[in-house]
Amino acid sequence: MKIVILDGYIKNPGDLSWSRYEELGDLTIYDRTQAEDTKLIIERIGDAEAVLVSSVPLNREVIENCTTIRYIGVLSTGYDGVDIKAARERNIPVCNIPTYGTNSVSQFTIALLLEICNRVGHHDEAVKAGRWGQQPDFCFWDYPLIELSGKTMGVIGFGRIGQQTAAAAAALGMKLLYNDGFRKPELETENCRFADRDELFEKSDVIALHCPLFPDTKGLINRNTIAKMKDGVILLNSSRGALVVDEDLAEALNSGKVYAAGLDVVSEEPISMDNPLLSAPNCIITPHIAWAAKESRAKLLDLGADNLAAFAAGNPVNLVN
Repeated sequence: MKIVILDGYIKNPGDLSWSRYEELGDLTIYDRTQAEDTKLIIERIGDAEAVLVSSVPLNREVIENCTTIRYIGVLSTGYDGVDIKAARERNIPVCNIPTYGTNSVSQFTIALLLEICNRVGHHDEAVKAGRWGQQPDFCFWDYPLIELSGKTMGVIGFGRIGQQTAAAAAALGMKLLYNDGFRKPELETENCRFADRDELFEKSDVIALHCPLFPDTKGLINRNTIAKMKDGVILLNSSRGALVVDEDLAEALNSGKVYAAGLDVVSEEPISMDNPLLSAPNCIITPHIAWAAKESRAKLLDLGADNLAAFAAGNPVNLVN
C-alpha cells in the first residue's frame, strides 16, 4: 500500500517516530504542503492509496482527480477540511482521531483561565524587572486577582474534552452549565446541569468553547450572543477559531462587556497581523498549541496508525462518513 502524509511536520517535528506507518506500506512524508495549491496536492498524492493529512484540505477536485485513493486519514479530531460528500460518493472511508487530545486540551483551557485570573507570567516579569523590590509593602499586584470558587462555567460542547474541562473547573469549586447537541443526564449532578444556549450565556461567569465547527456553530460567539452574556464574562476558546467572530469579540473586549478572553485559536491561522484581537485589552492568544504536548502527539500518531492498520485489515474504525 502506498501511503502519503502531506503535512507531517506539525504533528512530528522530529521528536517522535513514523515507524509504525512504515511497517504498513510504502511511506512518503512531506513536512508541509501549501493548502491553497490544489495542483501540488494532487501531484504529491500521485498514485497513493492512503492519504493522511492534518490541515491540508482534500476538496472535491483533489478527490476526483486522485483516482487511486482508497483511504483518507485525518491526523486530528476535526475533519472539516475533507469533502466528506465527495469521499462518500467514491466509497472512500474517512477516519479521524477523536480521543488523543482530551487531557492536553482541557489542561490548556484551564491554564488560559488561570493565567487570566492570576496573571502569573505578568507578575513574574514584574518581579524580575525590579518592581517588587521597589514597593513599600511586602507584596503588590497590578491586575485584579480573581477567585473562581463559586463562579459558574458554561461549557459549550460536552464531549470528552468539554467534560474533562468541566471536571477541572469543578475541582476549583466552580458550578457548571453545559450545552451540547445531546443531553447527558447520566453526567448531571447538583453542581452540573444542562442549559440551553441563552441560559448559559446569561448565567455563566466563564464560557469555554469545546464544540466542533459546523455550519450551525460557525460565528456562534458574535455581537448578538455576546449581548446576552453577563457583563465582565471571560471567554475561552481552544476548539476552532471560526466559532468566534473576531471583530465582535474585539469590540466587546474594548468596551469591557467581555472582561477577558483566552484564545488558542482564531478565525484565520496563522493569525493575520491586522486581526483586531491583537490590540484588544485582556486578550491572551496562543498559537493553536493546546493539543501539542509530546504525550498527546505520540498518542495521536499511535491512533492514526491504528486507524490505518484497521483499514488495511478490512475493518475501518473511527469513520466520520
